[in-house]
Amino acid sequence: MYNNGWGGWGGNYYNGGWGMMGGWDHSFLFGLMALAAPFVILFLLWSVVWKGLSLFHAARRGQYWWFMILLVVNTAGILDIIYLFFVAKLKWGELFSLHSHAGHEHNH
Repeated sequence: MYNNGWGGWGGNYYNGGWGMMGGWDHSFLFGLMALAAPFVILFLLWSVVWKGLSLFHAARRGQYWWFMILLVVNTAGILDIIYLFFVAKLKWGELFSLHSHAGHEHNH
């Protein structure tokens, strides 16, 4: 055992005595990751659905600048929702419609 320079005593890297995390139980970290995994998956699904809808509608409307902005900027679906409901002015029932949008303008 030796003083690890971070205010604690510890052994080598393999027995948990290395650096500031010396003494942490690795099973705690794995448990925390296991608890977070479903939320991460839900977050990813949420983001992908809104991203897909916004990109689809921007492309269908010929709004290529919006398409590029929505493709590059990731805001957990927030910008995508703003685009769909406030810029494109779609109703909930139109989100999954494959029909052309009546009265849309082509903004290049």
